[in-house]
Amino acid sequence: MTVSFSQAWSDSLQALLSRGSAAGADLVEVFLEHTDHLGLLAEQDRITSVNPTFARGAGLRVFLDGRDGFVSTNDLSPDGLTRALDQALAMLGLQHSALAPANSFQGLSPLKDYGINKLNWLEQCPSMADASARLLEGTAQLEQLGQHLQVRRGSYARDWQEVLVAASDGTFARDIRLHQSTGLSVLAADGEHRSSVGRRYGSTDRPDDLPNWNVEQSAAEVCDSAGTMLRADYVEAGQMPVVLANRFGGVIFHEACGHLLETTQIERGTTPFSDQVGQQIAHPSVTAIDEGLSSGAFGSIAMDDEGMEPQRTVLIQDGVLQRFISDRAGELRTGHKRTGSGRRQSHAFAAASRMRNTYIDAGPHKPEELIASVDHGLYCKAMGGGSVGPTGQFNFSVEEGYLIKDGRLTRPVKGATLIGDAKEVMPRISMCADDLELAAGFCGSVSGSVFVTVGQPHIKVDSITVGGR
Repeated sequence: MTVSFSQAWSDSLQALLSRGSAAGADLVEVFLEHTDHLGLLAEQDRITSVNPTFARGAGLRVFLDGRDGFVSTNDLSPDGLTRALDQALAMLGLQHSALAPANSFQGLSPLKDYGINKLNWLEQCPSMADASARLLEGTAQLEQLGQHLQVRRGSYARDWQEVLVAASDGTFARDIRLHQSTGLSVLAADGEHRSSVGRRYGSTDRPDDLPNWNVEQSAAEVCDSAGTMLRADYVEAGQMPVVLANRFGGVIFHEACGHLLETTQIERGTTPFSDQVGQQIAHPSVTAIDEGLSSGAFGSIAMDDEGMEPQRTVLIQDGVLQRFISDRAGELRTGHKRTGSGRRQSHAFAAASRMRNTYIDAGPHKPEELIASVDHGLYCKAMGGGSVGPTGQFNFSVEEGYLIKDGRLTRPVKGATLIGDAKEVMPRISMCADDLELAAGFCGSVSGSVFVTVGQPHIKVDSITVGGR
């Protein structure tokens, strides 16, 4: 394929960064992007939507005295980039002058090319025809394995991205990224009984992921869940202990607590943990990690969108808050060191502190021990959607749940909602199992929607409000 960004951009970017620095900016950053996206939707036994999109553009950001100005453009010509830079400078009251004194910009470092071995990834991905065939295989498996199915859907998304980051502190780095995700969902109905179940699977940096997808296993998981929940009784509301399954059960920690550990929340004044580094904020059984390093995980990156390599960041160790997830602006405004977490949906957004692969770490117990410790409670095998307030209040639906009675799983129940507050619930996570698994997801925040991984082992929450009938 034709490479869009390379060392050849060095001279023009250096001229741009020098112009911004000479105007008085503390730091100037340029983010160049080239993307190729394909989205497919299968409904019943036909492809109903094909969505290819392509984009090229740049985001330019200027910092001065803790403030920043940001402008994006699709014009990557020298004149187009210069106009965008001058607009960003003007946001901070700065302007280019030919009489400006010499500035401190010393030039770009040699290019760090994380994409050099990824040049053929796009060509190695399945064609539109092959991807369509796999989706239709998925909906056919749903028909074969399910009962009372009114709707069968399959979806596929392939996102290829090439980025180049240059900044006046010398940063000069390039990467190629590839994310692929597939999903299956069904609506089952029999008389007045209904159940709706969906599962999504995703990876990064694996061009052959779709051909290797175990379609039958995925379809069986969806159909088994839908069949179980179709005639399940509604749960009774109350305060009770809850055991949450591994993998996507980690969405609650991600949404209710993980966002509160991003420096953007400190800047907004919306996190209750802003001054609690070194203090106990969770049960001693809880250790929480955010990293971008796990091979193939949906939130893994070779570099962040500010050109920094990712780190393994221990957020909580044995219940004690260790540090925050931080980007360039977060470090500047809050003092928390960058963690390789500056992320953005595209060149149209300024980077912000965002999660990558975020999970509660494995503990010493077996999942059966957690269930056996509960006299009367709820087992949440699969979580659905939910909402989170600005300071950690949350409610999440339980897609597949079972009552626990005398330490054993009994009948399936539906209609359950977990309601709580991160600051109250974190100290109540008293047991963590040894079966940590990760699950792909998408996270929306101030810098758009980004690819992330949530995860956890089975965990026990001693007491939480369960909404129901």
